Amino acid sequence: MPAFRTLDDLDVKAKRVLVRLDLNVPVKDGKVTDATRIERSAETIRTLAARGAKVILLSHFGRPKDGPDPSQSLAPVVSEVAKATGLKVAFASDCIGEVARDAIAQLAAGDVLVLENTRFHKGEENNDPAFVDALAELGDAYVNDAFSAAHRAHASTEGLAHRLPCAAGRAMEEELKALSHALEKPEPPVVAVVGGAKISTKLDLLANMLGRVNALIIGGAMANTFLAAQGYNVGKSLYEKDLLGTAQDILAQAKAKGVTIVLPTDVVAAKEFKAMAPSKTVAVSAVPDDMMILDVGVDSLRNIAAHFESAKTVVWNGPFGAFELAPFDNGTNTAARQVAMLTRIGQLVSVAGGGDTVAALNNAGAADDFTYVSTAGGAFLEWLEGKELPGVTALYI
Repeated sequence: MPAFRTLDDLDVKAKRVLVRLDLNVPVKDGKVTDATRIERSAETIRTLAARGAKVILLSHFGRPKDGPDPSQSLAPVVSEVAKATGLKVAFASDCIGEVARDAIAQLAAGDVLVLENTRFHKGEENNDPAFVDALAELGDAYVNDAFSAAHRAHASTEGLAHRLPCAAGRAMEEELKALSHALEKPEPPVVAVVGGAKISTKLDLLANMLGRVNALIIGGAMANTFLAAQGYNVGKSLYEKDLLGTAQDILAQAKAKGVTIVLPTDVVAAKEFKAMAPSKTVAVSAVPDDMMILDVGVDSLRNIAAHFESAKTVVWNGPFGAFELAPFDNGTNTAARQVAMLTRIGQLVSVAGGGDTVAALNNAGAADDFTYVSTAGGAFLEWLEGKELPGVTALYI
C-alpha cells in the first residue's frame, strides 16, 4: 500500500479541520441504536480537539432524494458524538453556505461541530466541483475517518482531499493497516472464509482471493451452489442454478493455483426456515428432497477447525449458515469462537467484515477477540475484491 498521511502529519492548532465520518448509524424513534461507528472515530475527534483544532464533522445519512428531509437529519447523532468523545458538540442545520459559516465562526479552538447531512445537496454524490468548493471554503485541512464510505467518489469522501491538506483519521489508519496486513503482506498460510447467500455477488471477491490464499472455506448458501455443481442433490436449499458452470470454473481455477477449496462434507437440514425447526445432520450426498441445508455439520466443522489450526492469517466474510436462527447458528458460532481463541493466544491474525459478518461474530460473542473487525460493508468487500477505493487513494502521498 502506498504511504498516506495521518493526523500526526497535520498542523491543526487553531485550524478549521473538516472531518469526514460515517455517522450513517441506525436510528429508531430519534435515538441511535448502534453507536459503534461513532465510537471508533472518537479518538480522531478527541485528538484534533486536544491539539487545538476547530473540529467540523461531515457525514451523509440515509438516502434523501429531493433535498432536505427532517427524517434523515444528522441531529439525532449529536448527543451520541458528545457521549462517545466526552466533549460538547454543536450542530448546524446545513453543511455549506451562511448557516455553516456562521456556526463555524462561533467555534473556539477545541470545539466540535456537526454539520447537516451532506446528501441534502445533490452535489455530494455527483462530486460536483462547485459543491466541493463550497465545502472546502469552510476548512483549512481535511481528515477522512470514514473507511466505510471510501468506495464512493463523493464530494466529502474524495473531492475534498484534492482541495485541502489531507490525512487519514485514527480509525481509517487502523483499518488500512489491518487490511494491508491481512491481504497485501499476510503471514502464510492464509485461510479465507467466504459465506453468504449468492456467488453472483462475490465473483470478484472469489477471483481475488484465489490469488492470495492457501485455503478458501466456502459457507452459507454459496456452498450449496458449489455442491450442486459437483452433482450433489441439495433438496429445497437456496442455490443459483444458473451459476453451476461458474462454480465449476472456480473449482478448476483453485486446483490450477494450488488453492484448497473447503466445502461442507455434512450439513444440518430442515423442512422449514425458522428457529428451532426440527432438523437432522446428514452427509452432503444424502440431503432429502423435501429438506433445505441451513448449517454445516460436525464433520465439516472438524475439517474447518483443522484449517484454522494450521493458519497464520484468517480473513472472514460471511456466515456459514442461517446464523439468525437457533440452532442453525451453531456452525458460524463454533468456527468464529475457534478463530477468536486462536487469535487471543497469538496463533493467528484475524480480520473480518462486510455484510452480515459483524452481526454473526457478535452473535457468537467472538468479535472482540478478532484482530480487527471492520464495520464497513461495501468498502470492505471492494477491498477484498482488489479494487481501488477513491476515498483511500485520494489520501496517498
